[in-house]
Amino acid sequence: MNVGDRVRLMSGREEGIITRILDNNIVEVAIDNDFTIPVSRREIVLIAPEEAKAFRNAELEPYAKPSARKEPPAPVLAEKGIYLAMVHQSDELLAATVVNNTDYDVLFTCGEERNNQYRGLQNDKLAPKASRVVSHYHMKDFEKWPTLIVQFLQHRNGSPSLLEPVTKKVQFRANSFYKSKKTAPVLNKEAYLFQLDTKPVAVDTDKIKEQLSEKPAAQENIKVQAPEHEVDLHIDKLVEDYSGMSNSAMLRLQLDRFQDALDRAMAANMHEIVFIHGTGNGVLRKEIQKILSRTPGIRFFEDAKKEKFGYGATLVRLR
Repeated sequence: MNVGDRVRLMSGREEGIITRILDNNIVEVAIDNDFTIPVSRREIVLIAPEEAKAFRNAELEPYAKPSARKEPPAPVLAEKGIYLAMVHQSDELLAATVVNNTDYDVLFTCGEERNNQYRGLQNDKLAPKASRVVSHYHMKDFEKWPTLIVQFLQHRNGSPSLLEPVTKKVQFRANSFYKSKKTAPVLNKEAYLFQLDTKPVAVDTDKIKEQLSEKPAAQENIKVQAPEHEVDLHIDKLVEDYSGMSNSAMLRLQLDRFQDALDRAMAANMHEIVFIHGTGNGVLRKEIQKILSRTPGIRFFEDAKKEKFGYGATLVRLR
């Protein structure tokens, strides 16, 4: 059983669509495409497409007009590409569907992001002109819909180009969502349609090798200016007026100046450098020593001469 399969409850006549796989034994089913309930796999049976079609035709037959002539469906003119289609299963329920309207095989993963937390949903290989339902969402919860993230890689046997993998985030906003309604390619159904790809970008391996091998001429003449042997990080030494700065802004400025001086000292092959941070509440000293403890190229660090700096400076020995 997969997401999107239509099923019937064995304990009654209700039918619905599988919207989520909760675990190995439990699935979520949208009954009549409206409300969802968790159901054991043992309590549902798949409805074959042929059965649904036969019942639908039987229901429509008594009302059909003998003289009615079916008009051929209008051709769907859609650009080639990879799409995310939000397709109505009912007025309330929509199926999020990845659509491959290209001549390439597509390997894809899909997940949702809520409050910076990612949760994987589906992964699959889509043949050309194929689609896959990845999740279902209710219109009443539109404001709570997550951001959908689709990653995909296109491939075709015999293709002369290597194509870049693509990551696309789709955020749903009301002002643009309702304007995106179109006929979805492959599905030939009306949907809210979002194209995930632009023109495939071929990887130019020769150009990459050339960029890696060449050394910019400008870099050859760059000479790093060594910092002073003693770097004073007191805020009044770094900025004239700090009255409007918050404590976090002052600390950020002090740490930026510290990191810059340390990087230049290492690049200039200095043997040692002293950072004067003062005593205060000890926050700056702790942050500096935390950075030093995880920086390669440091032999050791210790309190500088107490007779000169007290406990307000750190001596750093460089390799």
